[in-house]
Amino acid sequence: MILLFETPAGFALFKVLDEGKLSKVEDLSKEFASPDSARQVVKLRAFSKFENTADALSAATQLIESKPSKGLRKFLRSHCDGEILAVADSKLGNTIKEKLQIECVHNNSVMELMRGVRSQLTELISGLAAQDMAPMSLGLSHSLSRYKLKFSPDKVDTMIIQAISLLDDLDKELNTYAMRVREWYGWHFPELAKIVQDNILYAKSVKLMGYRSNAAKLDFSEILPEEVETELKEAAVISMGTEVSDLDLENIKDLCNQVLSLSEYRAQLYDYLKSRMNTIAPNLTALVGELVGARLIAHGGSLVNLSKQPGSTVQILGAEKALFRALKTKHATPKYGLIYHASLIGQAAPKHKGKISRSLAAKAALAIRCDALGDGGDNTMGVENRMKLEARLRSLEGKELSRSAGSVKGKPMIEFYDKDRKKGSGGMITPAKTYNPAADSVLALTESLSKDGNEEEAPEVVEEEQKKKKKKKRAEPEDAMPGAVDDAEVETEPAKKEKKKKRKHTEEADEDGDADAREKKKKKKRKHAETEDGGDETSAKKKDKKKKKKSED
Repeated sequence: MILLFETPAGFALFKVLDEGKLSKVEDLSKEFASPDSARQVVKLRAFSKFENTADALSAATQLIESKPSKGLRKFLRSHCDGEILAVADSKLGNTIKEKLQIECVHNNSVMELMRGVRSQLTELISGLAAQDMAPMSLGLSHSLSRYKLKFSPDKVDTMIIQAISLLDDLDKELNTYAMRVREWYGWHFPELAKIVQDNILYAKSVKLMGYRSNAAKLDFSEILPEEVETELKEAAVISMGTEVSDLDLENIKDLCNQVLSLSEYRAQLYDYLKSRMNTIAPNLTALVGELVGARLIAHGGSLVNLSKQPGSTVQILGAEKALFRALKTKHATPKYGLIYHASLIGQAAPKHKGKISRSLAAKAALAIRCDALGDGGDNTMGVENRMKLEARLRSLEGKELSRSAGSVKGKPMIEFYDKDRKKGSGGMITPAKTYNPAADSVLALTESLSKDGNEEEAPEVVEEEQKKKKKKKRAEPEDAMPGAVDDAEVETEPAKKEKKKKRKHTEEADEDGDADAREKKKKKKRKHAETEDGGDETSAKKKDKKKKKKSED
C-alpha cells in the first residue's frame, strides 16, 4: 500500500512497511510518537516538488474540487503501477480510479495514518526543514483564500472608485471651462450663447468661426443643424458685440481646445468605467446602471464592504446628513440616496418612488453580494431582478388606475345603503321616489298637503314647518298676509296675555316717571324681540304692533 500525502512543497508518496498495524487504529498513534518508530511504519518512496507558487495554487484548488492535476497524474502513473493507493478524499480516489485505473482506499485507518505522518513530516522527508514549511504554508493559504474570494486582478474595484471620482471632477471642470468660454466670447458675439445651447458645440463653433464676420463664409453643417446654422449667420450680421484683438481671440481658441480635449477624455473614461463595471459588478450594473453602481461602490469604500451592508443602508446611502437631521428633529427619514438616480426610480410616479426605491435597494444588495462573493461572472441575476422590478412598477401603476376609476382621489367610492335596492343588481324593488315640489312652500303648507295627500310621505317636514309658522305668526302684523287671518284668530288668547303684561309694564313706568328706566326696558324688549324673531325686520314689525295696541288701548 502507498500513501498519497499533500504538502505545501509538493506531493509525497509513502510506502507502508507494516500493513498489519493499520488494523489497530487505536494503537497507530503510538507508532508515530518518535521519528524512529515512525520510520518503521512508513518510508518515503517518491516526492514531486512544485515549481512555483502558481503551480502549488492550481494543484491545491484542483484537489479542493476533488480533481487530480496534470502533474499529479504523471507522478502517480510513474510510481503506482499495481499498487493500492491510500488517499485522504474519497471523491479524489474515485476520480483517480476512473482516469488512471489505480485502486484507491479511504477509511479510518488511512486518516489516522495521515495524522501520524503529518506529526513527523519533517523527519520523514529529508531536506524539508520546519522553518521552510511555515512560510510555504502561509503563502499557499493566502493564495488559496484569495482565489476562493475571487480577489483576482480583474476584480479590483479600486480602479472603479478612482474612475468615478475623476469623472465627477471632469464634469465640474468642463462646466467651469465652458462657462468661461461663453462669458469671454460673449463680449464679441453675445447672440451665439442663445443660439447654441450645448457647451461642446459652442466651443467647436467658436474655434471654427473666430471673428463673427467670418460666419457668412464658413460651413457649419458638420457641427450644427441647418436651421441653427442659418440663424447663426443672420445673427452674426446684426450682432451688437464689441471688437476683440487677435491676441484675445487666440486665447479664446486655446480655451476651446481645452474644453474639447477634456470632453474627449471624459468620453474615453466613461467607456473604461463601463467596461470595468460590467467585469467587476455585472449584476449591479444591470440593475442600477454604471454610474449609480460606481458611485455606490465608491461611497461604500469597496465592493466587499458594500456587500456587508443591508438593503436599508443601500437605499439611503448618500443621504446620511438628511437621515441624521431627520432623526434629530424627529421628522420623516429620507427614502433614497444615491439610488434615486437609477432609471427604474426615474420611471416611477412620485407617489411610487419610495416603494420602488425600497424594492430596488433590496435587489441591489443581493446583486452586490453575488458580484463580490459569487462564482458566476454573468449578469443573469441582475437582469431577472430588473424584470421583476419593472413588473412590480407596472402592477403598482395598474392598481392605481383601477382604484382611481371610482373617484378622483384614487380611493374606492363608498356606496350609501339603500333598503329598496337589490343586492348585487342595479335595479330597485320599489319605484324611485319622485320629487315633491309642494313640500317647498311655507305658506299654506297644510292646505297643499291635504289636497295632494302627501302627509304620509313627509311627516317630519310638516312638523318643522308648523313650528316655524307659529314663530312667524307672533311677529307678523295682522295685515301682513291675507291668507293667514284664520290662524291669527286662533291665537287670540296668548295675544291677550301679552297685552295685559305690556299694560302692567306701562303703568309701572308711568308711576315711576323715570325716563332712564323706560329706555332700559325698551332695550331689553328689543333684545328679546331680536332673539325670538332672529332679524331686524321682525323687530321693526313688532314695534309697529306695539304702537297700534297702545293706540287701541
